[in-house]
Amino acid sequence: MEGKAIVVLEGDQTGQELLEEALRVLAPEVTGVSLRFERFDLSLDSRRATQNEIVHQAAAALREAGLGLKAATITPEASGDVGSPNRILREEIGGRVIVRTGRRIPGVIPLGGVHAPISVVRMAVGDAYGAQEWREGEGEDEVALRTERIERRICRSVAEFAFRLAEQTGAKVFGGPKYTVSPVYEGMLKEEMDAAAARHPSVPYDPQLIDATFALLLGSSGDPLVVPALNRDGDILSDLVLPLFGSIAGSESLLVAFEEDYVPRVVLAEAAHGTAPSLEGKNVANPMAMILAGAALLSYVDGADAQAAARAIREAALEAVADGVRTADLGGHAGTSEYTDEVIRRTRSKLEVWSTL
Repeated sequence: MEGKAIVVLEGDQTGQELLEEALRVLAPEVTGVSLRFERFDLSLDSRRATQNEIVHQAAAALREAGLGLKAATITPEASGDVGSPNRILREEIGGRVIVRTGRRIPGVIPLGGVHAPISVVRMAVGDAYGAQEWREGEGEDEVALRTERIERRICRSVAEFAFRLAEQTGAKVFGGPKYTVSPVYEGMLKEEMDAAAARHPSVPYDPQLIDATFALLLGSSGDPLVVPALNRDGDILSDLVLPLFGSIAGSESLLVAFEEDYVPRVVLAEAAHGTAPSLEGKNVANPMAMILAGAALLSYVDGADAQAAARAIREAALEAVADGVRTADLGGHAGTSEYTDEVIRRTRSKLEVWSTL
């Protein structure tokens, strides 16, 4: 089968159910874009049965295809189990940046007056995660120590991607690390942010210390923002920013690996939420985030048809909610498949109208 390959990483519980809904929307007969789906079963059972070999195979396919759509998966807590597939995928595709975008959902009241989109662009590796830790001494004299590490190439990836994203979306680059307290370590990211600002003079740039960033985001309302961050800062920021919009249902997450010139080489999209086991099999879970993840992925496919389809899906997903087709989490009565059906209907209608203009 011809067409652009998208690697589909299957998951667990409602994660898998919502992935199937997103694939219905991405189907070539809906979008008019020639796509083919290469599927890998990353469910917990499959990972255990293959001792994670299936994850390594999926990572190899991602490196080849460049685009992937992933369902939410279960990460077992027990030591010695298969662990998180996300870590393996991130390491093997060379992922440098994680991007999570919060946006207003029609009819959902945001917190603190926020309404313009906010994207958190964080390091995907290094910093507090994977740091070497140890303890010395005993009793009250015991101390805990940690050696953290960040790399300039990762800092540059975060900064450059943030400014390019802001350039594309008409956003302001905002925030930053606590470089006044940590000029050597956290200052490296600030140096790369300043250098990226010089390379992109048309992008508004408002650097802030991380503590001020948290405070000011609570009162953010006007400008769409892109916030570059260290790994742990960005993890915490995402957990603050996405719920500011009243629901994380409209938020997708992207893991990005780059060519040498910081053009994306691999993009892996997923929803920002988990597997929601209590909703499995009930046809009530909200597929919006997975559908928006699919649209985000489609925007990285070359060609005007793909760009139009990505826009049509995004608009259809939000307009359906605005017109009252909502799942229970947003105060509505639509089922999972009913909402997806409506997004498909609207996407087809938009693309048909646009083709005549």
